[in-house]
Amino acid sequence: MRERAIEAPGAGQALVSVEATGVSFAEQQMRRGKYYDQPAFPFTPGYDLVGRVEAVGDGVDPGLAGRRVAAVTKIGGWATVAVVDAGDLVPVPDGVDPAAAETVVVNGVTAWQMLHRSAKVQAGGTILVHGANGGVGSTLTQLARHHGIRVVGTASPRHHDKVRALGGEPLDYRSPDLAARARELAPDGYDAVFDHVGGPGIVDSWRLVRRGGALVSYGTAATRDVAGNARLPVLGLFGRLLWWNLLPNGRRATFYNLWAGRRRRAAFQARLREDLTNVFALLADGSLTAQVAARIPLRNAAEALRLAESGTTAGKVVLVPGA
Repeated sequence: MRERAIEAPGAGQALVSVEATGVSFAEQQMRRGKYYDQPAFPFTPGYDLVGRVEAVGDGVDPGLAGRRVAAVTKIGGWATVAVVDAGDLVPVPDGVDPAAAETVVVNGVTAWQMLHRSAKVQAGGTILVHGANGGVGSTLTQLARHHGIRVVGTASPRHHDKVRALGGEPLDYRSPDLAARARELAPDGYDAVFDHVGGPGIVDSWRLVRRGGALVSYGTAATRDVAGNARLPVLGLFGRLLWWNLLPNGRRATFYNLWAGRRRRAAFQARLREDLTNVFALLADGSLTAQVAARIPLRNAAEALRLAESGTTAGKVVLVPGA
C-alpha cells in the first residue's frame, strides 16, 4: 500500500471515492506480465470500480457530485480514490449495494455483449458456458436464462449446486470425456459456446458449435502460467479463429474484446453505458443476483488475489477500500 496526494479532476474528469473494486482474471494475468497490452510495472491494478463522485472538473455536470457510479478502468481501480473520465461513468441504481454492483461491471458488460452483440443467441437456443461458476460465467448463465436460453455450464463438482441454482446444467470441466458429455446434452450442437480457457480445448469448443452458431473466445486461461512471450498464445488463438472463419461450414468464430472500437471514443462509451445500464436494471429488479465470492479490505489485496487464483471460489472477489 502506498499513500499519495489526491489529485484534483481535470477538464472532463471526475474524482470518485471508491467503495468497491474487484479481482478479475485480468489482474491475475497482469501480475504475471501476461495481459496482452498491460502497462510496464509498476502500476496500480484494478479493472473496474464502483464509488461516489466527490468532485468534477470543468465541463462536467455538477449534478454528478454525490452520485454512485461505476466505471471500467482497466487499471487504477485498487485505490481509495480515482480520477476517471466522466464519459466512462455509468450511474448505479439507488439501493444497489456497491459490492453487488461491482460484480457486474466488467463481468456484466462482457457477458451482455458476448451474448447479445457477439453470439446474438435468441430465446429457445442452447449455449455452453465454460467456467459457469466464475465471475463472467455466472453472470452470463443468469442473463441467458433470463432471456429464455438453455445453459450447459462447466465447473468443478464443488460448484455444481451453484451452477444449478443459477439455472444451468453442470458438467465437470475435468472430465476426460467432457466434449462427448457436452454433445450428449445437445446432439445437434450449441447455438454458442463461450470459452475463456483457450489452449487445446478450444478445438472441442469449436466442434460443439452447430451450423449457424458461434464460438465466442474471450481469454487464454490455459496459458496463464506458461512461461514465455505473453502475446504468442493470443496471436496463435487469433490465427486459429481466423482460419475457422474461412471454412465453408456455416459457423462463426470470434474473439471478444471489451475494448474493441475504443478509438471511436464517444460511440464506445455510449455502447458500454447502454449495456451496463441494462445489466444494472436486471440487478436492481432481482432478475440478476450478484455473485460475491468474498469481500476483502483493500489493504489485503494480495490475500484477495491469492483467493481469486485458488480455483475455490464462485463469483467475484471484491475489494472494499473503506473496510
